[in-house]
Amino acid sequence: MFGIVRPCTHRLSEGLKAEWMAHLCGLCLALRSDHGQFARIVTNYDGLIVSVLTEAQAERTPALRRTAGPCPLRSMRTAPVARGEGARLAAAVSLVLASAKVRDHVADRDGLLARRPVAAAARRVAAGWDRAGARTGAQLGFDTAVLVDAVDRQTGIELLAGPGTPLMTVTEPTETATAAAFAHTAVLAGKPQNAEPLAEAGRLFGRLAHLLDAVEDQEADAASGAWNPLTATGTSRAEARRLCDDALRGVRLALRDAEFTDGRLAHVLLAHELRRSVDRAFATDVCSHQAGGLLTASGEPSETRPTGSFGPPPGNPYAPSGPGAPFGPPQPPPEPPRDRRGLVMGCLVWAGLACTCQMCCGTFDDPWTRQRREGLCSQCDCGDCCDGCDACSNCCDCCSCCDGCDCGCDC
Repeated sequence: MFGIVRPCTHRLSEGLKAEWMAHLCGLCLALRSDHGQFARIVTNYDGLIVSVLTEAQAERTPALRRTAGPCPLRSMRTAPVARGEGARLAAAVSLVLASAKVRDHVADRDGLLARRPVAAAARRVAAGWDRAGARTGAQLGFDTAVLVDAVDRQTGIELLAGPGTPLMTVTEPTETATAAAFAHTAVLAGKPQNAEPLAEAGRLFGRLAHLLDAVEDQEADAASGAWNPLTATGTSRAEARRLCDDALRGVRLALRDAEFTDGRLAHVLLAHELRRSVDRAFATDVCSHQAGGLLTASGEPSETRPTGSFGPPPGNPYAPSGPGAPFGPPQPPPEPPRDRRGLVMGCLVWAGLACTCQMCCGTFDDPWTRQRREGLCSQCDCGDCCDGCDACSNCCDCCSCCDGCDCGCDC
């Protein structure tokens, strides 16, 4: 799974979480139906935004959902999933996105892709994804050639870029590709008047995707000698942050100009969660359980200490049983011995837990010690769902996770 918009489900209301999962599963199943089981590995968070935008503009009908059978990634539960042209367009875009990502890794000679036989096989897989995406796109009236052309032009632009090259020159192919995908959602939904504002939102979303990928990979690229747009053009992180903030404002303004039938989920993803993606990339928004505290946009330690696990120990330190007592705090009773699993059996159990996503947002027994543990999402100090909507002038009840109201945010 890749993508810059990765909402924590604890920040979504039950209704919006169900909608988000419906689009995610719908994208995965559309890939399987049109392109086979192997194509499901290109399921990504950013591609499902195309499905979300298509449905947000269309009239709600029962035909937009179907009940999918049990799946290991849903803990073997059935669920309503999105279907239709939006999910299929998202699948086509995801295939081309994945193809571009594979080609980028091949060009950078990352890991095993530095070996010629592996790189050649990866190129064949990427070319197959391009053809598959083109077939589905043609059935939907969308010419994926603009996406493939953007991928091809990107390599040439990177070869010519150097110190002083405007960063927007490097991000232009990505902007063009995402603008075309976003605009076609208006065509599928029968809202041609939305094509222009959604193209602008897509262009700026593509800019953000390219910049955030560069920011997150800059240190690793420097260590491996891979090409990075920030390093190659001599752009500072402060300037990159400024460009990201400008793009965020532009996305909000573009969404405000579009007409939606039900745009709550699209608003949450592209106004709230996109802001969090920027903060996460620049290390200004981290979970409170992570050591080191918060950082400023420039990467310096922040004066603000996070709440939660970094606070002072509870209780009176001067009480006889407190931490400062002569014999220390009272010790909890020892846990009863547990039947530990061996290495191989523990690895098999771990694989099963990972496939059912219980290690992410569920409760599970440790694969080796059998101790009860909480998933990673439960450890996050997720904050308020409206933290990212700093430009809202009238957020009203949308701070109840934008569910059940016509959010008056001017974003």
